[in-house]
Amino acid sequence: MFQIRDRIIESPVIVAPMAGITNDAFRQLCFRFGAGLVYTEMVSDKAIFYGNAKTMEMLKVADDIHPVSLQLFGSEATSMVYAAQVLDKQTGCDLIDINMGCPVNKVVKTGAGSAMMKDEENTVHIVKKIVEAVDKPVTVKMRLGWDRQNMNYLSLSRKLQDVGVSAIALHARTRSQMYEGHSDWSHIALLKKELSIPVIGNGDVKTLEDFLDMKKQTDCDGVMIGRGLVGNPFLIKEIDDHLNGKENSVSSVFDRFDYCLQHARMLIDLKGEKMAISEMRGLAPHYISGLYDSTTYKEKMSHMTSMEDLQRILSEYKAFLENGEH
Repeated sequence: MFQIRDRIIESPVIVAPMAGITNDAFRQLCFRFGAGLVYTEMVSDKAIFYGNAKTMEMLKVADDIHPVSLQLFGSEATSMVYAAQVLDKQTGCDLIDINMGCPVNKVVKTGAGSAMMKDEENTVHIVKKIVEAVDKPVTVKMRLGWDRQNMNYLSLSRKLQDVGVSAIALHARTRSQMYEGHSDWSHIALLKKELSIPVIGNGDVKTLEDFLDMKKQTDCDGVMIGRGLVGNPFLIKEIDDHLNGKENSVSSVFDRFDYCLQHARMLIDLKGEKMAISEMRGLAPHYISGLYDSTTYKEKMSHMTSMEDLQRILSEYKAFLENGEH
């Protein structure tokens, strides 16, 4: 347990913001497994500024899911402050996070995401104005820097702490690395020693052992997990059980199937069956990755158009595995 200003985070397991994934349905699933904090998909300050209907819908936070951090991206003070005030006053989020980590071209070419790290003075100016304009705690998620020659995470983090940022999440890669290579956790340890506010480590945590290693090596307050939870949200439960001295309660291969169906049902409640199953075509295969002959069933999933299709495919696969046809 740790605190981000006055917000108590019961578990050190933090769910990273992931575009197209960390919607309300996935967030509910993660909280069921014991996540301490869940981030939303990042939202555009400009989209909020201009009242984009789809974006405004993304700002809805379920009453029974807390704490939640709404993540904002942008690069201009006026629209960023306005958008942050909307998150502060008109949503149920607990934290407002500023994205300085997204490496994709369509974001950085606007000066947002990782590009914010290139201009410390302007970035600190924007964040200071946001902190002064809102009541909720403001946090930042960043990378090590633009590239290996410009790793300025320490200097930028110190300045952000000085203007009132309540926590820093560090993805231990540079922007130029994108999602390739290995994250260097030694930088998370350095940041933890440098700051008095909470530090959340991020990068390459995909197993219980990874989680324990990052905590041990860095002494970070929270461990943020992203891609390691796609199709594997029960990793949160595995970690939670370990931390509480319990036996892992997600033991059966077929538990994966059940949670896949739960995920689909919650997505249907959120978005309707057509869109939900369209998204599950990309998500459901992750739930069966690594299982015997999963390629055959992943191929079937790529063509499904209804919840009935997903149920049938998983039922067929379960029978195949139970009957030992391999």
